[in-house]
Amino acid sequence: MTASFGERLTAAVSARGPLCVGIDPHAALLEQWGLPDGPEGLARFTDAVVEALAGSVAVLKPQVAFYERHGSRGLAVLEDGVARARAAGALVLLDAKRGDIGSTMDAYAGYLHPDHPLAVDAMTVSPYLGPGSLQPAVDAARRHGGGLFVLVRTSNPDAGTLQLVGEPSVAQRVVDTVRGWNEETPGGSFGIVIGATLRELDVDLAGLGGPVLAPGLGAQGGSPEDLRRLFGPGTVVVPTVSRDVLGAGPDVAGLRAAAERWAEELAR
Repeated sequence: MTASFGERLTAAVSARGPLCVGIDPHAALLEQWGLPDGPEGLARFTDAVVEALAGSVAVLKPQVAFYERHGSRGLAVLEDGVARARAAGALVLLDAKRGDIGSTMDAYAGYLHPDHPLAVDAMTVSPYLGPGSLQPAVDAARRHGGGLFVLVRTSNPDAGTLQLVGEPSVAQRVVDTVRGWNEETPGGSFGIVIGATLRELDVDLAGLGGPVLAPGLGAQGGSPEDLRRLFGPGTVVVPTVSRDVLGAGPDVAGLRAAAERWAEELAR
């Protein structure tokens, strides 16, 4: 793989727009679609989402937990869906929120290896064991052209109890760490996660050099106006929608139309 993740993301956003759709097949959603809560229903759900969106959406973000809960058969469904999504041109961001130390983090970073059975373009990681804990993932991303999105200011209501501690805050220290990675390896492959539901942006993103993944649009209350309020024109923002698109299934045309509506909203 010659192009870095940052370069591939820039190209995908230019061609398809910035929308990222989360793939979150939880039990209630499978029931809403009239599907059994098992590997068969999971496969039908994933097939429909990939068919509807992988050819037009810039980024698909499967939540690994919803596949892991079905055991090895669930992970087999995810492996197949990820491979087909990437073949159709979508970038795949694995929402895994991994965070550990040493050889364990190195093993988690295997998702970024092109020969891994579940090879993806990028993954989400948690920094709360310290910046050094993420170094194996940073090294893997640099080696294989992958990307990382590091949790900074998440959209859950009580996130600030830890993320805003200290001066500068924990969240700001994480931003500064990611900024340093991008300064060492330009190209924008290292990003951060900041929820679109924040009342105000309480970290300084100047010179970040990478993208911001912004979850929380739609059902969680975030809007395109919130993105424009929080982030200036110089920030590369990848807005994430899940329930407001997935709720339009199981009809493939309905899923595609819902994603297109969000893409149009974001383009205004």
